[in-house]
Amino acid sequence: MNGQREDSLKRLLDQVPQGFLIDSAWLNSNGISRQSAHQYTQNGWLESLGRGLFRRPFSADIRPDVLKDWKIPVLSMQWLMGHRVHVGGRSALQLAGVTHYLSFGGNDQLYLYGKLPTWFERLDLNARLCLRPASLFTYLDLGVDNTDFSLASGEGQSLALSPWTWPMRISSPERAILEMIDELPAEESFHNIDTLFQSLSNLRPRKLSRLLQDCRSVKVKRLFLVFAERHGHAWRKHLDLANVDLGSGDRSVVKGGRLHPIYRVMVPPEFVPGHKDENIGA
Repeated sequence: MNGQREDSLKRLLDQVPQGFLIDSAWLNSNGISRQSAHQYTQNGWLESLGRGLFRRPFSADIRPDVLKDWKIPVLSMQWLMGHRVHVGGRSALQLAGVTHYLSFGGNDQLYLYGKLPTWFERLDLNARLCLRPASLFTYLDLGVDNTDFSLASGEGQSLALSPWTWPMRISSPERAILEMIDELPAEESFHNIDTLFQSLSNLRPRKLSRLLQDCRSVKVKRLFLVFAERHGHAWRKHLDLANVDLGSGDRSVVKGGRLHPIYRVMVPPEFVPGHKDENIGA
């Protein structure tokens, strides 16, 4: 009987892709005791990554850089352990191939939105974590897509070592740009976002309209429209702003700025229409 139980639990673990992570909560929910997990670790079926966290071992010839790749831990959170976490902001735009001028090499920033398990922050990864609450929008999943990494700037190479290449929960470009604007002015610059906006000619106005209606930040909505007016992409005239709450009163974002005459938000002087240094993108 014990042998049959061990075989069934081993088959259960075999459903976890190579390199993917599981935690004590996953083990408990699948009927695997702490004692059994310890035995699996001794047998080489699991690898301990610290208290309450395990990994299905990679093959012996795995490259060291893959062990620090952030993608498999994120997928493990999303699909094995069910955490409502998504990649967003600058990171999502880079993965969509939009921010080609913004590097995303080793130890760059990884923007994650939602409530992360405590063990994730303890991992030794090749990116600096920027953790954000998923509170910018009323609906947590609005504008968050299941993105196939084969379509995301060729980022699937490290995942090819796993038997499964699951899609990742990533903000669409429409949501990601709003999340990025939310970082102004402390963590992001007007210049970066202004340069980025030049390449956002293919945003979907219907999705943008829904996100603007759902967005909780008046500052973000007003600043988005400042950039939208400045660059004049074709989608701008198709936005439905009838149900978008832009609040009342003036808003201050930067010190020493000037008040935008339409959207009543303080911005750098060059972002005010008619300013002599204004440089409107394509």
